[in-house]
Amino acid sequence: MAAKWAQKTVVIPAQRRGCHLITPKVLREIEGDLSGFKCGLAHLFLQHTSASLTINENYDSDVQADTETFLNKIVPEGRSAPWKHTMEGPDDMPAHIKSSMFGCALTIPITDGHLNLGTWQFQGIWLCEHRDHASARKIVVTLNGI
Repeated sequence: MAAKWAQKTVVIPAQRRGCHLITPKVLREIEGDLSGFKCGLAHLFLQHTSASLTINENYDSDVQADTETFLNKIVPEGRSAPWKHTMEGPDDMPAHIKSSMFGCALTIPITDGHLNLGTWQFQGIWLCEHRDHASARKIVVTLNGI
């Protein structure tokens, strides 16, 4: 079997600040290609510096709210925050720091045409929006395997 590649850009509409489940949207966009892979890797790359990607549970939405609360506690924001980069607003530099903490990329194994996520990770791909007034976000999904 020869290795194959597929790539698609998934556009996530603007979201309010917080952590948002995006697995259904991503899967809808890639399912035609994904089903053709027996074994491989899916790489998701967020083309932005003020949002992030992570995998977490989908069972209890309190986890999303608690994650946002945690991020806001450890990364100060507003006039009293020590940041020099403020020309794009008081939430911009904190958004860059939060993005760096979680990162902008995920790699997920593909098995028999499906993303091979764990029990509590199932359907748990999150886009974490760190800005108050965000725009649409683009995620490049690259599939590689056999």
